[in-house]
Amino acid sequence: MIDTAFVEGSATDLPEVMAVMTAAFDPAFGEAWTSSQCLALMTMPGTRLVLARFDRVLGFALSRTIVGECELMMLGVDPAAQRQGLGKGLLNTVITTAMRENATAVFLEVRAANPAIALYSYSGFEKVGVRARYYRGSAGQVFDAETYRRMLR
Repeated sequence: MIDTAFVEGSATDLPEVMAVMTAAFDPAFGEAWTSSQCLALMTMPGTRLVLARFDRVLGFALSRTIVGECELMMLGVDPAAQRQGLGKGLLNTVITTAMRENATAVFLEVRAANPAIALYSYSGFEKVGVRARYYRGSAGQVFDAETYRRMLR
């Protein structure tokens, strides 16, 4: 794993987060968020931005814990830094924080067939649902989303 610190981020980190988002999410699948969408979420109670930072932001996780449940809203790692444990470290940080905040479960949704599903499954997440035709790609094609849950207690 890259020698990285997992630290809490803020709105001032959004330009670096957006650089990772642009690099990590293929527009063909319609999964990436805009800066204004991220900023709007960050103003909501219970929202956390975790950064994988070396000399710059290499990855991020955006989550929200409210009423005993945590939702991982977005997790991205710069393609040049993938497969070095950053995604796992970010996910573990979200899970640990959710446990400290007394959440009973962590939920997430991901595009069907996304390679990240292997990480989520390895980390104890189980598929609990499908949202048919949820994502709309840049060429108008549609993709299902799968919903996963990891119980914490």
